[in-house]
Amino acid sequence: MWLLFFLQNASPTVSNNVVEPLTKRPALYSLIYMGGLALMTLLLVVSLLRNRSKRSGLSAVADKDLPEEVVKRLGSTATNRGLRGLRWLYVLIALAVFGFHIYWVRYAPEANARFQQLNYKDLRNRRLSDSSLRGWILDRSGKLENALAYYKRDGDGNIVREYPMDQAMAHLFGSDRGDPGLERSLFGLNSGAVPEALDIVQGRDVKQQGNQDVRLTIDRELQKAVVEQLKGRHGAVVVLNPQTGEVLAMYSNPSYSLKEVQDQATWIKLDADKRDSPLVNRALGTYYIPGSTFKTMMMIAAMIAGEQGSEFVCSGGGFVAQPGAKAIFDDGGAGEVHGLIGMDTAYQVSCNQYFAQMAVRLGPDRVKTAAELVGIGAYSSPSDPTQGRYQPEIWNASTDAIRRALAPRQAWMVTGKIGTDLSKFDLALEGYGQGYAGQMTPFQMALLAATIANMDGRLMKPKLEFDRPPEVYKQVLTVSAAAELRRIMGLVTSPGGTGNRVFGPVRTAGINTGGKTGTAQKVVPLYDAKTGEIKKRLKVEKDPKGNIIRQYYEDILDYEHPRIDSWYLSIAPLERPQLAIAVIVEGGGYGSKSAAPIAAQLVLKAREVGLLGDKSPTGSSETKKQQSKK
Repeated sequence: MWLLFFLQNASPTVSNNVVEPLTKRPALYSLIYMGGLALMTLLLVVSLLRNRSKRSGLSAVADKDLPEEVVKRLGSTATNRGLRGLRWLYVLIALAVFGFHIYWVRYAPEANARFQQLNYKDLRNRRLSDSSLRGWILDRSGKLENALAYYKRDGDGNIVREYPMDQAMAHLFGSDRGDPGLERSLFGLNSGAVPEALDIVQGRDVKQQGNQDVRLTIDRELQKAVVEQLKGRHGAVVVLNPQTGEVLAMYSNPSYSLKEVQDQATWIKLDADKRDSPLVNRALGTYYIPGSTFKTMMMIAAMIAGEQGSEFVCSGGGFVAQPGAKAIFDDGGAGEVHGLIGMDTAYQVSCNQYFAQMAVRLGPDRVKTAAELVGIGAYSSPSDPTQGRYQPEIWNASTDAIRRALAPRQAWMVTGKIGTDLSKFDLALEGYGQGYAGQMTPFQMALLAATIANMDGRLMKPKLEFDRPPEVYKQVLTVSAAAELRRIMGLVTSPGGTGNRVFGPVRTAGINTGGKTGTAQKVVPLYDAKTGEIKKRLKVEKDPKGNIIRQYYEDILDYEHPRIDSWYLSIAPLERPQLAIAVIVEGGGYGSKSAAPIAAQLVLKAREVGLLGDKSPTGSSETKKQQSKK
């Protein structure tokens, strides 16, 4: 009777001209099925437990002189023993099904990365997402005219999502395909927000979160300037406020159009383009050899270890880290000699020999301590399976979904035992950004600059949500140590420094800056000019008798013409930095040639839009207090 009652009530009815949703009946059927399955399982368990303690009817009439073992087995034939086993097997399978269902509903949204990536394909999610409007996304000004994503009516009167900076924000916003971005993490649905069968039967309304506007820390004008500076180049730029962790601009080029990737064929074509990789966010997910910019990391390590006063000789014979090892020279070879120098001069002239010797002096343990403080993974072996993991915990964000969507690949280096995991020569190479230190992202390099630029010597968690209060990731340096390192970075843009000439116009504008140039050679694959695909060669492995073991194709690398990447790190203004910038230009040549001019233009643009604290309407509280006093 109760089943008939529920089935009758599950039928669509009309009340006040409103038809109950057609999904109510299948939802109720699902509940009845699951309830019946659970009841059957419970009855089986109870039956098995009760019968376990009962003796068979044959044992009650058996001869008393029969052995106890025979009495116990009376009636327990092979057939009913098998049935009992099948019943237990059914119970276990049913429990496994229930457990699996509970896992996917309750725990997978938080614990299973693959589930999180594919959750948006759930038809329930897609229908609910399409039926609700997302909030507007505003830049740091909060002004509607500076919106980065909003709705408008098209020529046919349809409401459509509009992105005025389509390609400029593509990697941050993400699309409905591939890895999630801010759009899906801010307004997307997860299984906890989708009504389950019980919600539908009870008529419970599940509230969605797509009706609130979001204000980002991105400055629209600075982001546009970054896009313009990287036009026609491959590379990335990250701009942070080192005092608060605000991401002021972040861009990776080549990019893609959010509108174009709504078409699946276009998405497939872009995904297959491995030469330009437009779908890859180079700022967060591409590894580069950092070159001399990594001397910033070694300088931090030396300061933490109390070795900032160490002096080393830069000679024409180079530095030999261990007997039989190749000598390490500066870019000018044996002709570039700096003599006995300290850390400040070595950083100013970018001396490889000095920082190679500093790394050996520090040793892997002290390098590891500093690396972990600034967010770099320090591994004992170059083949650790956890290398390259994603690092959501670095973000200051309101939800785990946002942290996962923005999670950068962790930059990493090797700091194992000398003689076992790496040699002194390996460690010396790491000292100036080569060898096992060759897995750095632009995002991580910006964090290095931001650590020194922070007035308290802290690494602040980066954030993109404007209203989030600042959070500290790690206390890295003392106040005095950070001040000393800012002074040293300032030498790079002063006479005698590698960034002096490029930053002349910035000094003329009255802005004191600090920086670090970097140049790195990277062997890259050869590409077919017509197809754009990586050229490959067939490799054949044979056993000692000449029999073929296996055949496979490997990428052809261009060892004769390695790509020369251009780096620059910048902090400005030096007195109280409001910017920490990392620029990488693939194939740009020396750091002072391509990357440094980009950073210089961005500093000037930041001054123009008021981000250096003197004109910004959204500047620091300290700046506002000073302005109010005036």
